[in-house]
Order: sequence, then C-alpha cells, then structure tokens
Amino acid sequence: MIASIAGEISEVTNDSLVILVGGLGIRVAVPSQVRARCRPGEMTRLSTHLVVREDLLSLYGFDTSEERDFFVLLLGVNGIGPRTALAILSVLSPDSIRRAVLGEQSEVFSRVPGVGKKTAQKILLHLQGRIEGEAIPGLGAAASEVDVEVLSALTSLGYSVVEAQTAIQAIPRETPAEVETRLRLALQFFSR
Repeated sequence: MIASIAGEISEVTNDSLVILVGGLGIRVAVPSQVRARCRPGEMTRLSTHLVVREDLLSLYGFDTSEERDFFVLLLGVNGIGPRTALAILSVLSPDSIRRAVLGEQSEVFSRVPGVGKKTAQKILLHLQGRIEGEAIPGLGAAASEVDVEVLSALTSLGYSVVEAQTAIQAIPRETPAEVETRLRLALQFFSR
C-alpha cells in the first residue's frame, strides 16, 4: 500500500493533483480544501490511501493521517464509495465529523451534496463506537447543535458548506455556545 506521497505538484485539476515523483506523474484525488491551497510548482506531502478495484487503481491524498483514517472509516459504510467519502471530507473536518457522531447529529452529514438522510443515518450508525474521544474541549453537545444552526444560517445566506464550515472552525474555542454570537463571529471571518 502507498501510505504517503511527496513531490512537486505539476497539475491541479477539478478533483485531483498530479504529483511528480521520480519522473512519474501520479494522479492523486484530494479534498477540495487541499486542491484550493495547492499550486503547480510547489512541493507537497500527503498521507494517502490506495483503493484497488478490478479495473482501476486510485490514490487518494490528505493533509493529515487523521483525515486519511476518517476516509478509510467512511469507506466501511455500506453505500459510501471513495468519491462520496472524499466529498464528505471536502465539506467536514475530522473534528466536525467527530462532533456530529458524538452528538448523534446525522443531519450534519446530509448537508454534504450527494448524501441523503438515509445515508447520513448509516454513516452515523457505522461511526458510532469507532470514533473515540470526547467532545472537543469547550464544545459540548449544545455547542454542536449551535454550530449546526450557524452552518444552516450561513448556507441560507449564500455561503457554500465548505466556506461556512471554515468560518465555524475559525471561531475561538472559548466563544459562548450562543447562535447569535457564533454567527456574528463567523460573518466577521468573511469580512477579513
């Protein structure tokens, strides 16, 4: 198995990077946030997972091994393939997934394009017991519910789910779990 890849980025496409390694250009499918920060000519290092199909070998790359581990966990869900797992990690960070699972909030997953309510429930049921830890310090179940409301408010204002999630993650951890306060701080993130 190919556990990681390091090299020069030769091309950035709609859903992947082409990384030069020893004279070979290797296509690596990556989450949208990885693609957004990468430019041709830059060096990069990604944790990877190789998916072997009967007629295809596909390499998926992530900034951290934690993201890769969540990708592998998501592949274990019945009905979730590599593209959907990658879409989930393009919208939700590992911390967001952990909060959703620990807070039993399947609706967080149904915000991902292509993931319906039934699939969201399957994801939640599959990940329960497989994701360890407690709620992130300062973010209990109430804060998770608040963040779901903030996410909903931001997307209704026209921001993409990825933009909204990024803004929510930028909110300081000591911020009170109040929708108005957290929404105000998230909107300030966009005005920077």
